[in-house]
Amino acid sequence: MTATQSQNTGDIVIIGASHAGVQMAVSLREADFEGSITLISDDPQTPYHRPPLSKAFLKDENHGIQVLRAEQYFDDNNIRLIKPVRAVQIDKENGVVMLDNGQSLEYWKLIIATGARPRSIDIPGIDSDEICQLRDYNDAQLLRKAARSGKKVVIVGGGFIGLEAAATLKYLGMDVCVVEAAPRLMGRVVAPQISQFVLEKFQSMGIKVFLDTPISQIETENRKVSGVICGNQKFSADIVLIGIGVIPNDELAKEAGLKTENGIVVDAHFQTSADNIYAIGDVCVYEHWLTGTRIRLESVQNATDQAKNLADTLTGNPQAYRAVPWFWSDQGDMKIQMVGLSHNSKTLVTRQNPQRASLSAFHYDENGRLIAIDTINSPADHMAGRKLIEAGISPTAEQAADADFRIKSLLV
Repeated sequence: MTATQSQNTGDIVIIGASHAGVQMAVSLREADFEGSITLISDDPQTPYHRPPLSKAFLKDENHGIQVLRAEQYFDDNNIRLIKPVRAVQIDKENGVVMLDNGQSLEYWKLIIATGARPRSIDIPGIDSDEICQLRDYNDAQLLRKAARSGKKVVIVGGGFIGLEAAATLKYLGMDVCVVEAAPRLMGRVVAPQISQFVLEKFQSMGIKVFLDTPISQIETENRKVSGVICGNQKFSADIVLIGIGVIPNDELAKEAGLKTENGIVVDAHFQTSADNIYAIGDVCVYEHWLTGTRIRLESVQNATDQAKNLADTLTGNPQAYRAVPWFWSDQGDMKIQMVGLSHNSKTLVTRQNPQRASLSAFHYDENGRLIAIDTINSPADHMAGRKLIEAGISPTAEQAADADFRIKSLLV
């Protein structure tokens, strides 16, 4: 086999069939990879979009799952989709993946795209009925059915998932209460001004929000939820939704002896500490060009962009991964969008347009370089921010603060 042939033939096995895994298979075929592709999914459904589960899917009982690719696509493109089955062991010395159905698959290259799962919490009552999490189709189905009851729901966690669900469940007529252990909503990912804007909006919608309120117990009667205990406070509840973040599904990699650090550690081309094994998406940890530090990103954009980049590498066209990260969260009539990474933010400048109910927060590092923009209902600032950060162009603080200044004019 020649060097050129080796880049376009061979057996590639992908573990995980969410956004990263499916995009990996698609991108390989689009890059004219001619070898075999096997996609392993532990979900019985055809691979589907996850973001709508906390919004449109909950809101409309007739709303079905939105597949990433139809079953016919996999057949037409000679992609072997195996479901539902779970990979249980990686033999990296012999290039073999063992499955829970007793099968084993040999690989030339192995891609781990196992994503992340909801973080749990070890408190009394957590194993009761009417405790929900929201990660897959089955979770969303249970919550959607419960939402039609019109009962009281307590949402534990003021992050994206919790707030998206809170807005949707309130729309459906439920009595909604959010309890957050931190001093503000979405505290890890947005500016304080964005947190305050969202808090006030939720309060105006009739959603009760309690900050600095860690949960200590779920109160039950005959295994049925009756309330949530937070210190000396009790909140009545018929349903509890736990949304306190996610943890990477890196156990398979750990057991195989791969280097992990809150996820699977990869190099600039997404290779793990083992030859011929790669990791992409929510499960991988890599050094980001914007921060110079190792991070793990949880977003659809990051998952799909990494898959496209790795497909290029595996088919003989390697290039540096320098995608500008961006994220979004739809909460009621608020479209929250973030671009860049605000970890090293030293200076914060905001602009607001009351008529459009919009707000933008510009983050600068210690050198005055624009590193991130958080926005609410301001798609123009968000889209311009993607291009500005990629080009290394920074508006002045005065320009950023002026709601009438069009920052995209800096790109001309």
